[in-house]
This record gives sequence, structure tokens and C-alpha cells, in this order.
Amino acid sequence: MDWWYLLALAAALAMDAFAVALVVGLSLRPLTRRHVFRLSFHFGLFQALMPAIGWSAAVSVHRHVAAVDHWVAFGLLASIGGRMIWNASRGGAGAPPAAADPTAGWSLVLLSVATSVDALAAGFSLGLIGSAILAPVAVIGIVAAGFTVLGMRLGRRIGSGWGRRVEILGGLILIGIGIKIVLQHLAA
Repeated sequence: MDWWYLLALAAALAMDAFAVALVVGLSLRPLTRRHVFRLSFHFGLFQALMPAIGWSAAVSVHRHVAAVDHWVAFGLLASIGGRMIWNASRGGAGAPPAAADPTAGWSLVLLSVATSVDALAAGFSLGLIGSAILAPVAVIGIVAAGFTVLGMRLGRRIGSGWGRRVEILGGLILIGIGIKIVLQHLAA
């Protein structure tokens, strides 16, 4: 996978984490380094683990779906992107559940899983197209952690109004990557 597309994929997958981090950054008073570390570490970890799990599942079934793998990858990425756009349009851009501190306990685990489910499907797509997984896992995790830090800091300064726009952009990027996969397969 080309590095530019890998970075675009990682950025798109990190948009949910960024949107949640914006809201968390706005809601936590005071926002401490410990809050930022816990949320960014867990979001990065889960964003890295989920594609590895999805990739492993895809590799085990690839020979059964090889003839249509590019369409499956496109369908998964398009549905993830479409869902991100739909949720953001309806106002569901990753608000954390009501809790005193969403960077601790079960709230942290649930937010980490919720913001990384898209990465599971993306990892499945990577497995179907025969992509390596180590570099994508590392890049996706690091980018998600970085976007989380950025989101929390920006949320603290500007508020949560950007969450929806960012999630829509992420959805459009995922759909674009899915289209690219199909076009590459058709051109081959």
C-alpha cells in the first residue's frame, strides 16, 4: 500500500477518535496531561489492534472470496464512510457517554471500542487485497493517538462544533479509498 494512501486511511479512521476527543476536551475541567495520555494511548492502542484482528480474519477467508475481494473491500469502506457521514449529519458525531471522567474505567474502554470498530473493517479490507499489516497497524495507531491529543487540545480551546465536519471528511476519505481499490483492480 502506498504511504500516501496509508496516511489517508489512518487519518480517516482517526476522525471518530478526533471527534470524541474534541467533545472530551470541551467537557473535562480541568483537562490534565493524565486525561490526554489515557485517552490518546487507549484510542491509539485500540485503533492499532482492530485492523490486525480484521486482517487476520480476512487472510483466513481470502481464498474463498478472492474473485470479489475488491468489491467487498469497497463495500466495507463505503459503508463505514457512509455511516460516518450519516451519523455526523444527524448530529451523532461521537459524543462520549455522560460520566464524570470519560478517560477512565468502562467509559474509556467503551469509547475506545466504539471509535475503533471502523478500523476492524478496514483491516479486513486490507487482508482481502493482500496488503501487509505491520506498517498499517503502526501508522493507524500512531495517527489515532496523535489526532486524539490534537482533538482534546482543540476541544479545550474552540469547542465541539468541528466534530461533525471532521467526521464527514473522514467518511469521504474512506469512500475515496474504496473507489481507488476498485479502480486499481479493474485497471489490472
